[in-house]
Amino acid sequence: MSTMANQVAGQATDLVEFEQPKSKWPERMKGLRNIPPVFRMVWQSAPGVVTASAGCRLAAALVPLAILAVTKYVIDSIELFSRHQRALPRMFWWMVALEFALATMAMISGRLIDFFDRVLSEKFTRYISIRIMEHASRLDLTSYEDAQFHDKLQRARVQGTDRISMIQSTGRLVQELITTATLAAGIFMFSPWILLALIVCVVPGFLAETHYAFMGYSLAFHQTPARREMEYLRILGGSKESAKELKLFGLGSFFVGRFSSISDKLQSQTVGLATRKLLVVLPLAILGGIGYYGTYAFAIHETIIGVLSLGSLMFLVGAIAGASSNIQALFTTFSGIADQALFLTDLLEFFTVQPKVFSKPNALPAPRPIRAGFEFKNVSFSYPGSSRLLLNNINFRLEPGERLALVGKNGQGKTTLVKLLTRLYDVSSGQILLDGVDIRDYDLEDLWKEMGVIFQDFMRYEMTTSENIAVGRIEERNNPFRIRSAAMKSLAEEVIKKLPKRYDQLLGSHFKGGVDLSGGEWQRLALARAYLRDAQLLILDEPTASLDARSEHEVFTRFADLTEGKMSLLISHRLSTVRMADRILVLENGSIAEQGHHDQLIKTGGSYAEMFELQAASYR
Repeated sequence: MSTMANQVAGQATDLVEFEQPKSKWPERMKGLRNIPPVFRMVWQSAPGVVTASAGCRLAAALVPLAILAVTKYVIDSIELFSRHQRALPRMFWWMVALEFALATMAMISGRLIDFFDRVLSEKFTRYISIRIMEHASRLDLTSYEDAQFHDKLQRARVQGTDRISMIQSTGRLVQELITTATLAAGIFMFSPWILLALIVCVVPGFLAETHYAFMGYSLAFHQTPARREMEYLRILGGSKESAKELKLFGLGSFFVGRFSSISDKLQSQTVGLATRKLLVVLPLAILGGIGYYGTYAFAIHETIIGVLSLGSLMFLVGAIAGASSNIQALFTTFSGIADQALFLTDLLEFFTVQPKVFSKPNALPAPRPIRAGFEFKNVSFSYPGSSRLLLNNINFRLEPGERLALVGKNGQGKTTLVKLLTRLYDVSSGQILLDGVDIRDYDLEDLWKEMGVIFQDFMRYEMTTSENIAVGRIEERNNPFRIRSAAMKSLAEEVIKKLPKRYDQLLGSHFKGGVDLSGGEWQRLALARAYLRDAQLLILDEPTASLDARSEHEVFTRFADLTEGKMSLLISHRLSTVRMADRILVLENGSIAEQGHHDQLIKTGGSYAEMFELQAASYR
């Protein structure tokens, strides 16, 4: 708790000292490079919908000018008929009908655009969410142990689902561009000066909008760590896992205070930026309004003095109104797209993160059966960028049919060694051999198929009992015989019999109808996964930490029988449970301090004997 509090306090300090960077045009425009790759994703997610939506937007973009042209024709015909007694043109009523048809087309295309936007939003969100999940699943374990990666992943998830508005805005931008171009051409035919005046009055507003769009992105980017911290505090303040200590230790006001402190600073920054934007953009928006009404008044004056006909006035007024609003909308939409495109940097950068642990081309299949076993040769490991060795010059063998135990105090490298053996990490130096071949030469996924691993921090899936076991070998999820057999081996069957729906029972407390289990009951399900795996190597990292002494004895008695003929690696702090191992490795400071059978290590009188005596004394 104190570590978390210090992190929060440090984050709050960072927020106070944060100064918003100055807006730079190259950086703003750089974000536009993100649009083509994102649009490739959009096209891949729903090519038919994109095509249909583009067609509707093209039709909607051309309708305004067509309606104004038809309206001019109708009004001029009426004016000639009423003032000069000229007969109505033969096409008059057809043009009236055409105006109705165009209005109907505008209504239909608008509804269709809304429909296709909704469909595209759903399809793209689904597509990008799946791509993020697939890519995240391929990344290294070390990526998930990096705080900056979590910031990037968080932003990628948000941008992947929230930036659909940018895609819709881009379609709207093209539509507004076509509409503006056609209306501007109509205005230009009457007076180039009117068109120029409209543009001059709108450009300053565009510059201000883009400036503050960039500032908004920059602020949001720097606030990401703080917002993640807020989300963490929100979870601590209202989750099942923290509820007991929250109440017993009186932590509610502490968490609320920390949350409030950070959120106040974030709110101050966000509102401050919004206030500055309002004070600058509002006067420029008024300038845009002056441009519209000034040109509108000029068109009326030209009509009064007889330069323009009534139909031309209606055409010009409609074109000025449409062009004015579309020019402003065009720049506003473009500014919004530039803003959204900057945010999409995070999504695209996430997809550039590549795993460092992967299968080589033409990788070998895992050996079946394993004949010589595993061998660690001068293996050392440290995290990238760190000089501290977690493992230092490790040498040992794990032979077929051997049961090996790892013991040692916390932080000595036991779980790290397991992660190297399973190639969740790659060694910093040395080699791990399997049947005499470096494990980096084997196909990674095929290698994992021959390993059954249960870590102490195993997952508790909010799924059915059957699915919680089936994750051990997911292709067997529809094989009730194999699943029940695994449950019986791990003694989870005793737990399952007590559940209302047994193997179909939803577990956990997050969803309606779920039943939560005790730590020991969850652990038996986790052990069932390892038995369902039926792999050549079985690894158990503190597999009985949540079991009582009797249940622990039953589990290990069965474990000894069920791993007969298989390689197994066991990590445990309870030294009474590792006596069944054929050989015990004692890790100290990342190195192997002792190894041998239980009786040998007791006779040696080293670290193992000392630890065993301390534990045994507590039971006397």
